Amino acid sequence: MAKDLAAVGPQLRALRQKRDITLTQLAQTTGISVSTLSRLESGSRKPTLELLLPLAEAYQVTLDELVDAPETGDPRVRQRPIERNGHTYVPLTRRPGGVQAFKQIIPPTPPDCGPDQQTHEGYEWIYVLSGRIRLLLGEHDLELAPGEAAEFDTRVPHLILNPGAEPAEVLNLFGPQGERVHVRARPKV
Repeated sequence: MAKDLAAVGPQLRALRQKRDITLTQLAQTTGISVSTLSRLESGSRKPTLELLLPLAEAYQVTLDELVDAPETGDPRVRQRPIERNGHTYVPLTRRPGGVQAFKQIIPPTPPDCGPDQQTHEGYEWIYVLSGRIRLLLGEHDLELAPGEAAEFDTRVPHLILNPGAEPAEVLNLFGPQGERVHVRARPKV
């Protein structure tokens, strides 16, 4: 753990320099003094959660990314999958607070699963990559096949199920503040 914390300083400096931000600008954004930021980057100040949280927000990265190895310029997304209620979510974006993109793997829904629809703030867009999904959306009961998409306000009661025997995969875009997906079509010439 101490080795991980020692690597935070160079990571912080690399993030700041990559974004072409001065220590003074970062101090204004985070409320952390220039001297504290300088000592964090040099490794002479121990990084604490109180200091790392505003830095993660300023750099638009997660805390995990802040303490991981420096970016290599490799464009491949290498986020850790998240398991929740039997579903696997593979994050495809790194911007907390904005529209999030996930590849979601939905296991077959057990026959005894009740249709307990949920609501929460936000707006969701789903695109079926493989398998079939059943979308319960308010009073609607829809089945979507590969290549089909749906978008909805998540304040409407909803539940996504997999009626098939194999896992289904969907691309899921979620805007926590109700952001909608904007699709621009090319004008006819």
